[in-house]
Amino acid sequence: MSVHPPRMDVLLDSGEARRLEAEFGRASLKAALRDAMAEATRRWRQGGEAPAQAELLISADRLLRARFDPPLRRVINATGVVLHTNLGRAPLPSRALRRASELLAGYVDLETDLSAHGRGHRDARLESAIQDLLQTDRGVVAVNNNAAAVLLMLNTLSAGRETLVSRGELVEIGGGFRIPEVMAASGARLREVGTTNRTRIADFRSAIGPASALLLNVHPSNFRILGFTERASLEELVSLGREVHLPVGCDLGSGLLAPAGELGLPDEPTVREALASGADAICFSTDKLFGACQGGLLLVEPSRLKAFRTNPLLRALRVDKVTYLLMGAAVEAYRKGRWRELPALGLLATPRGVLLRRAGRLKAALDHLAPDRFESCVVEAEGRAGGGTAPLDPLPSPALALKPSRGKAHDLEAYLRAGGEPPVVGVLAEGTLLLHVRTLLPGDIPALLGRLARFQGSARESGPTSQTPKSATHLLPT
Repeated sequence: MSVHPPRMDVLLDSGEARRLEAEFGRASLKAALRDAMAEATRRWRQGGEAPAQAELLISADRLLRARFDPPLRRVINATGVVLHTNLGRAPLPSRALRRASELLAGYVDLETDLSAHGRGHRDARLESAIQDLLQTDRGVVAVNNNAAAVLLMLNTLSAGRETLVSRGELVEIGGGFRIPEVMAASGARLREVGTTNRTRIADFRSAIGPASALLLNVHPSNFRILGFTERASLEELVSLGREVHLPVGCDLGSGLLAPAGELGLPDEPTVREALASGADAICFSTDKLFGACQGGLLLVEPSRLKAFRTNPLLRALRVDKVTYLLMGAAVEAYRKGRWRELPALGLLATPRGVLLRRAGRLKAALDHLAPDRFESCVVEAEGRAGGGTAPLDPLPSPALALKPSRGKAHDLEAYLRAGGEPPVVGVLAEGTLLLHVRTLLPGDIPALLGRLARFQGSARESGPTSQTPKSATHLLPT
């Protein structure tokens, strides 16, 4: 064994270093080796052994992989919350991602009208597809989320003047963003109408004055007021708006286009219902019940569309080519009647009986792979749509309930969440870890079983593979 650490030039000349250099670049490799060498030398000078070449290269490899971690990691969602905001809301369809990858490897006609040999506007083809889907002449404006859509609506229709909103609709959405604050940023002035629990159309009528510019309806996505309540409907607002010659805006929230009953969300308002009301501008998110990537869509009455498209604020809020492709893929799925291919909607629409069978087969596969490692049973549990959608409507979500034979449920939860790849997020409940089946995507099952099979009673990973042994593949849920 050497009595001195190896020299840098010797390390860089090794086969393993050349492999790391090809993957991470020479400058990054040298920086990682210097850091690994400094730590090893510190230990050596304190009386330890001189570090071996293999040890330093392993340390450098570990440092490089930590430094070059992508900004996001794939996570297995076993929480039962389909549109989990902290886990990225709606998963994206693999077919759309493959198509986007093919197109984005080259140039695209983002703002070019090839037939006219001139510049076009970037919403054109998405607009045409949505108009065909919804059988409407509304103009379409795409922005980077629904808060941006509300901001643009208010700034276009009400900047410097009053927007009338029911006190019961002054909502706060995730991350602490509040309707009054978005309104202030837009330049519109808030005029509160009615009371928290009761706002009638007569309250709106009496609040209208010379400074009034917009009547706004906001869907209370993530809460409900129950009991002694009354709320002016969107249809009533539109009727009043036409009477007094004021535009009406609607912040719809989740953007539901699929059949609400088939998703277990019978009371969730739909895009088509909002359109039928005649509201002048309707906006909604595209990464919730719409089933696509993060974004916001505005459906605007044609006579007001130019004002939206010429608003300088739109340039700061507009979306890029990736978002257009993924929004367009979702619209295509709706137009072809294949909305279940949008992963979030497919998860929401899966019947309880199918989920129970999957949970049973998942238990059988785990019992086969790791006999006597867990106390397990299939239990009835409740999930949620998530993303502020239908907060009072639980979804049947059968789950695999686990208690490890060694260690405690919170040890298992910590191990799955932070003890290896891929991370698995479940739910602790009364000393048991629940793994909800509703939110497991098809590709999640082998990795989940692999993680469980390696659990040794602590949060430390005990094996490198995350795949299920072939001997258990016949037991996997379908």
